[in-house]
Amino acid sequence: MADESSIEYFLSLRTVAVVGASRDRNKYGNIVYRFLREQGLKVYAVNPATRSVEDDPCYPSLDKLPEKVEGIVVVVPPLATEKIVRQAAAAGIRAVWMQPGAESKDAVEFCEASGIRVVANACILVKARPAEE
Repeated sequence: MADESSIEYFLSLRTVAVVGASRDRNKYGNIVYRFLREQGLKVYAVNPATRSVEDDPCYPSLDKLPEKVEGIVVVVPPLATEKIVRQAAAAGIRAVWMQPGAESKDAVEFCEASGIRVVANACILVKARPAEE
């Protein structure tokens, strides 16, 4: 589920959203959001329960983003992921990274059947870090 070509493709994207972004700096939704922003990506926070993350606007859903994103990182429970991937497909998003704990077999199968590149069972915080020399 985490084939290298899909990982490389996702890591080449420049505009992404973190679904499940959190205001709590100790939660992975916030850690992933900050990490991607620090990598120079244009990152949008998505979470219906908050209005801002790290002093940036937070959007309640993918269809409320101010622009189309190339991919999403999902940091929500598996049942919510199953709904999110359907919203992503409807929004024309072609890449989904399911952080460990967010993936579900149904969500992965939906992505694969819909032509969405999917990464599951891999942490973006580990895969996106440059290799140590």
